[in-house]
Amino acid sequence: MKIIFGCLLAAFLAVLFNNVHAQAVLSTIHGKVLNEQHTPAEASTVILLKARDSSIVSSTVTGKNGKFRFEDVVADDYLLLATAVGYVKTYSGPYRIDNNENHGIGEINLQQATNQLKEVTILSSRPQIEVRPGKITLNIPNSLTAEGNSAFEILRQAPGVRVDNSNNISIIGRQSALITIDGKTTNLTGEDLVAYLRSIQSNMIEKIELITSGSAKYDASSGGIVNIVLKKGNNIGSNGTISATAGYGKYYKSNIGVRFNDRMDKLNLFGSYNFTTDKTFHNFVTDRIIDFNNLISNYHVDYKGIQTSENNTFSAGADYTVAPNHTIGFLINGFARQDDFAKDNKLNISNGGVLDSIITAESKLGRHIKKINYNLNYNGKLNKAGSTLSADINYTTFNRSSSEYITNDFYRADWSPYRDAVLLENLSPSAIRIWLSKIDFSTPLSKNSTFEAGIKYSHASSNNDLIFGPQVNGQYVPDADLSNHFFYTEVVDAGYVNYQNKFNKFYITMGLRGEQTVANGNSVTMDTKIDRSYFDLFPQAQFTYKRDSKNEFSLSYNRGITRPAYEEINPFLYYVDPYDYRAGNPNLMPQYSNLIELSHTYNKTIITSLYTSIISNAYDFGFYEQNDATKVNVKTQINFGKIYNYGIKFSAPLTVNNWWEAYFHADASYQRYVAYPQNGNLNKGTQDIILNTIQSFKISKTLSAVVSGEYESANFYGINQNKPRYRVDAGLGEQMFNNRGSLRLNVSDIFNTLRDRSSVNYQNLNLTVTDKLESRIARLTFTYRFGKTSVKTITTHRTGNEEEQKRISLGGGN
Repeated sequence: MKIIFGCLLAAFLAVLFNNVHAQAVLSTIHGKVLNEQHTPAEASTVILLKARDSSIVSSTVTGKNGKFRFEDVVADDYLLLATAVGYVKTYSGPYRIDNNENHGIGEINLQQATNQLKEVTILSSRPQIEVRPGKITLNIPNSLTAEGNSAFEILRQAPGVRVDNSNNISIIGRQSALITIDGKTTNLTGEDLVAYLRSIQSNMIEKIELITSGSAKYDASSGGIVNIVLKKGNNIGSNGTISATAGYGKYYKSNIGVRFNDRMDKLNLFGSYNFTTDKTFHNFVTDRIIDFNNLISNYHVDYKGIQTSENNTFSAGADYTVAPNHTIGFLINGFARQDDFAKDNKLNISNGGVLDSIITAESKLGRHIKKINYNLNYNGKLNKAGSTLSADINYTTFNRSSSEYITNDFYRADWSPYRDAVLLENLSPSAIRIWLSKIDFSTPLSKNSTFEAGIKYSHASSNNDLIFGPQVNGQYVPDADLSNHFFYTEVVDAGYVNYQNKFNKFYITMGLRGEQTVANGNSVTMDTKIDRSYFDLFPQAQFTYKRDSKNEFSLSYNRGITRPAYEEINPFLYYVDPYDYRAGNPNLMPQYSNLIELSHTYNKTIITSLYTSIISNAYDFGFYEQNDATKVNVKTQINFGKIYNYGIKFSAPLTVNNWWEAYFHADASYQRYVAYPQNGNLNKGTQDIILNTIQSFKISKTLSAVVSGEYESANFYGINQNKPRYRVDAGLGEQMFNNRGSLRLNVSDIFNTLRDRSSVNYQNLNLTVTDKLESRIARLTFTYRFGKTSVKTITTHRTGNEEEQKRISLGGGN
């Protein structure tokens, strides 16, 4: 690792030296502001905005001649906003500014404000969905079906995203994506990642970025990145949003939240708070057939779970401009959640087609989770050439307390008891601490090229305890075979270099990331230790050819890694029922992927992509180990084999007329699963077709509607054969109070069709599963924006602890 840091330092110094002799010549934007008499509008304010997200770049005041000028402008797409007392705010653009350009935009004409003027029309606004090679952006404020929903529900409806009932979120094949919030990893997996995403409401979200081809600056994630960007306004003055949602499916849902910011000359304060309470239902049915000693046995499980939740999500922060182009900031965010589960599990055991016995397991589980992330950051522009430096320090705390009390009753086929009830206690506290720091540097090498470099250090430690055992003489006694204390630490040192250049019609991005991992685990009870140290290089490259104003071709390559979640390598058993367990695997190694994608973009909107990926050490699916004699089945994860994936994707918006817009997304692929010899002889190919559509309708100036749908064909994943899945959602929205308020109704999964249905017939396992979550839910949401709302902008901080936060697993649940 010292070699990497030495190379980075040498490159950093070389670039600084070179920058002294080769400063980039940036661009200029100038123009004139006139009033309705067509005379110069003296003392008008002109604000330069980035067109893609309306973020503020700079501002100036016109002189007596009404002229304005912006110097040192980096190549990009821009909007201009002109304002003056007594006049309507006027937007102009967008304008495409290239390097070394002196761009005159002509005149901006202001109109005097009148009582009859009810609204200002912005000439350039973001569409609901933006597509670029390797990236899809969902602009949440423009989505009707997103209103009143949580981040989790939004992702379930999003084109290009697959969320199954095991809470696996994927955007590349079926590999689990890295989930980040404002570039910060959640450090959560499974039920607890879902719990966190459900605590983030749509009123808090500005956009969601689906990144399949990230540069070397990003963590090397083999499953792509889902980055949820939260709202944080930078308007001068105070403003914010309040919202309230009431919903009902099988049970109630509700949320209330507020988001605010107060920006002064040098100081920007911002924050948000949301409280959510709801009740949900989960039904899980399995049939396991066992053929042993010429006897066919059937183990039929019908699980019904009810989850009642209360969640408090908060964030607060401040940015302070210590000098022009230099800002320091502090951010604290997190959540505190209480979940109570009522579980009813019934196991019917049949032998030779005749019901033999029944085992019921009823339990009450209480789980409290608290996660807080502290971030201190710096962002600075070092010179007029555009060199930038950013730094972050993070500290994350995660604490879970979980207590479950289970009553097992045993009956014959006629429901007469054949033994005494067994009472069990299951306690599973967990504590995780993560320290992380990172530095990123960027500088232009010339007017068309840029160099980036950065380093990152993270240290994660987890302390997991499991106390499981029966009640004996009125006291719970830990079972030594099913109780365990597990410590785990992991240190990752990472560094990257990235180079970007443009010449003629070609754009090139090339990067290399190196990551050194040192991991140590210790199962105290089982006396099992894990000691690992490995180093990996992750190259990335993207070549783009802009043939003309409408056609663009891009070829990209990425290598990525997915490390096991901290508890996936914890070796102890988790009890489900006397014949069903879950277990971690201390021998589980990371999986690696290589992804190549060739895409064509037409008119900056329609994208067609061919892609192929190879995944080695694949483990991101369940594997079962069944003992035919004892009938005990243990679900675990192993490095199963390789997955070969070949596919084509298509994304296109369509404007049917002035009141009807549509969006279509299709992903058709062929996968082949090849097991390593020690895991069997599987060598099977399968197809997978995913179709999404969003149909938006403008009924009147204030009333709009949307209908969306998703379909996925039957497919094979790992050792699971999956049946088709499909859903239809709809929404209706009304703007009110001069467009400051909105009332929106949406219904998810209108026909209640969404469920996971699968079967496994591999080696000695014959299993079918039907998994149904509560999915048909109607929600009514009211939102009101207060304060100044003229210019919206988002400032985000990538704090760098994305990968570490993803991998916290909270355990428990339904």
